Amino acid sequence: MHVVIGAGPAGLAAAWQLRRDGHEVRVLEASDHVGGMAGVREVAGVRVDLGSHRLHPSTPPWLLDELGQLVELQERPRNGRIRMGGRWVPFPLTPMGLVRGLPARVAARAALDAAVAPLRRPKADTYAEVVRAGLGPTVWRRFHEPYAWKLWDTDPDLLAGELARRRVSASSPVDIARRLARGVRSRPTFLYPRRGFGAIAEALAAQVPVDTGRRVNRVIEHHDRVIVGLSDGRLVTASHVHATVPAWRVASWLGLHEDPVGPPPVRAMVLVYLVLDRRPYTPFDAHYLPDRNVLLSRLSEPANYRDSAEDPTDRTVLCAEIPCWQGDDVWSAGDDALGARVADDLVRSGLPDPRHVAVHVERLPSVYPVMTPQSLGALARAERALTMSTRVTVLGRQGLATPDNTHHVLEMGVRSARCVRPDGTFDHAAWAEARDAFRSYVVED
Repeated sequence: MHVVIGAGPAGLAAAWQLRRDGHEVRVLEASDHVGGMAGVREVAGVRVDLGSHRLHPSTPPWLLDELGQLVELQERPRNGRIRMGGRWVPFPLTPMGLVRGLPARVAARAALDAAVAPLRRPKADTYAEVVRAGLGPTVWRRFHEPYAWKLWDTDPDLLAGELARRRVSASSPVDIARRLARGVRSRPTFLYPRRGFGAIAEALAAQVPVDTGRRVNRVIEHHDRVIVGLSDGRLVTASHVHATVPAWRVASWLGLHEDPVGPPPVRAMVLVYLVLDRRPYTPFDAHYLPDRNVLLSRLSEPANYRDSAEDPTDRTVLCAEIPCWQGDDVWSAGDDALGARVADDLVRSGLPDPRHVAVHVERLPSVYPVMTPQSLGALARAERALTMSTRVTVLGRQGLATPDNTHHVLEMGVRSARCVRPDGTFDHAAWAEARDAFRSYVVED
């Protein structure tokens, strides 16, 4: 039997493919919900995501075909905006959006930055330098620098350049030209399940046995099996384990790795849902708010992501994403206080007064790993240590501290399962090849 630790997209995709290939599989999930950060909740009768999620059109066709057999996917126009220079700029960026949205002086500076982009080179391999050199000082100062501070609460000059190369898709002059040209040809779109993004996890979980409320606290590997220990004292025996928890934790469980640096600090997130007794709040699906004086980093309106007869017509729900540290003042604040602060910040950002009638809060303890060169080195050492294991594989966004899109981690889960041979043994060479390919994935806007 194969055991999958974690019922997020990567783990569920791995279990789903293993089951389809005829292998016995069991999924162990610590929480009471499936999907991880790609799960679903219901607030005031509205199905809501844990933040803003969508399937990018670059999702491989084979994966779209598979998902289309599980959930109803709708193609929707992108309709987001960024608050820059005290004005709203359409997102994703388009040439006309920049010209019309930015103040004339700022637009002129951004245009000059783009013109001289081939002459710029990063002065160091840091997040700040990679983005500044690629997108120019104007866009860096107006959007990416304050937004980076909000997400990671760390000087961007201390963050690894690899994080920028993986997370900021338009980080070079070639990327900028390609994406702006694409914006001229057609309006950007995305794919989204009619019943909310969490419907993907629900559909996958319906295909495989998932045990929720099962927290793993140790893994012991023998030459012919793996024993997985649960916090309630029970043991589960497997022929192979596919783990979607952090690599350094798995290496520690196996006794393979003692790193003096340890895991990176990880930023948490508080999601504040405001219930409004009208619909819609705005016609936009998402608003990005880089201003560091504004608590939230992004606001989304789930009902605007889809066309569903299940959504109530007399109310809507807004989702405000607030990066924070677990245990800090934001994390510990009461629901009503958070709701009032979000409402005030929306008005100060030029949005309508939400006049909400209820507040619901979700707290996610592990969302944004603070990736410095030191923590990337610790991850690399943990992965090298794990090559000593023959029956445990680590994958997924949390497992490998990757900023990937959902379609990337779904593919990662499927690829992990396909490395299992018909006799149940694992093809480590095939997985190493797949893992190398995953390192080239870049987040799509």
